[in-house]
Amino acid sequence: MNRTSAPVPGLSLRQLHIDTYHEPVASMSAVRAKIYGRPIGGDAAQAIVRDVVDGRYSEIELAALITACSGDRMDVAETIALTRAMVAVGQRLRWNSELVVDKHCVGGLPGNRTTLLVVPIVAACGLTIPKTSSRAITSPAGTADTMETLAPVALDLPTMRRVVEQEGGCIAWGGAVSLSPADDVLIRVERPLGLDSDGLMVASVLSKKIAAGSTHVVIDIPVGRTAKVRSQQAAQALAHRLDAVGAAFDINVSVMLSDGSQPVGRGVGPALEAWDVLAVLQNQAGAPDDLRQRALQLAARVLELGRKAAPGFGMALARSVLDNGAAWRKLQAICEAQGGMRTPPRAAYTHVLTALHQGRLVAIDNRRLAGLAKLAGAPKSPAAGLVLHAPLDTMLSAGQPLLTLHAESPGELAYALAYAESQDSIFSIQEA
Repeated sequence: MNRTSAPVPGLSLRQLHIDTYHEPVASMSAVRAKIYGRPIGGDAAQAIVRDVVDGRYSEIELAALITACSGDRMDVAETIALTRAMVAVGQRLRWNSELVVDKHCVGGLPGNRTTLLVVPIVAACGLTIPKTSSRAITSPAGTADTMETLAPVALDLPTMRRVVEQEGGCIAWGGAVSLSPADDVLIRVERPLGLDSDGLMVASVLSKKIAAGSTHVVIDIPVGRTAKVRSQQAAQALAHRLDAVGAAFDINVSVMLSDGSQPVGRGVGPALEAWDVLAVLQNQAGAPDDLRQRALQLAARVLELGRKAAPGFGMALARSVLDNGAAWRKLQAICEAQGGMRTPPRAAYTHVLTALHQGRLVAIDNRRLAGLAKLAGAPKSPAAGLVLHAPLDTMLSAGQPLLTLHAESPGELAYALAYAESQDSIFSIQEA
């Protein structure tokens, strides 16, 4: 039963964004208890997740749940309980292979589109890798956004199964297959809140890996001052939680800590990141070597974890598959199986930003750089974003290009340019 709320003097209901109150949801009592410091147990997690999936939580209640679990407010036991509840309410895939591999990056680093390289390398070697990826939450592009500039990603379960059985792997949008539907609801609310939580992150990542039928997972944690994970201590704590939750579900989790001090590749934005991937796969001269090397390291770890290469020999196998074109042919085959390969779009409007003075580039603010790409229109405008011209330690002269903004409209370009001109800490240049 709904009952109309009483108006507050001087404010309309529309101004308050509250039209009706609904009957309290029983599981909200566990959320309120969590706000005051009481852990969420297994039964409470099951009830909360079921109510979230059934649409019983209002946006305000979802925000309260996410806030209550943000930061370091969830312990490992709570994370396991939440992961189990999230798996229970979704669909779960089973594969003929006893060994199913996957990889994931916790994010926070512009560019870094290694999945589109790792999946075809690994699949070309004969392993099964059913990769489901998210759209952007707080970044200028998620893996699904970038892949969508190359092929359809909104696959239903029968299509996903067909692609994987045919090609050994896929790169699909997780939101279309309902493997962890509670996570899709929470992500929608997390996006505007911009809150980070190890507990929610681990439950999100591993619930989807478990639901996808993965048995062995490599997880990349970039560490840097302006990355999502900012210190070695925080990275080790996250790695411990991933290991512990993975063990609770009999998943072999292998964590890699990587450099998060600067973007990976040159493009930031869906199509621009796709062009980087194509350059690496096609072994083009001038392809971003940092993206290539990071993808090879991750692919090597997956191949060794999946027992396709002996310890220490994964890199040689991964490199040979990339160098001889097998990975490129495999990505084309995956794209065709997912609905047909596309050419990524190009932006109609660009503007070059240059260094104001000479010196050495000593720091890049990943968060502000990502914000700049978003203001240019990414990821909503697939061709929008930026191309980085100067990596760390570049010796710059006055007027040397730092980046090129890409936008699909002059208004978005002007908006991003105004932001860039108001910032003096995106690039830190130490005068010579």
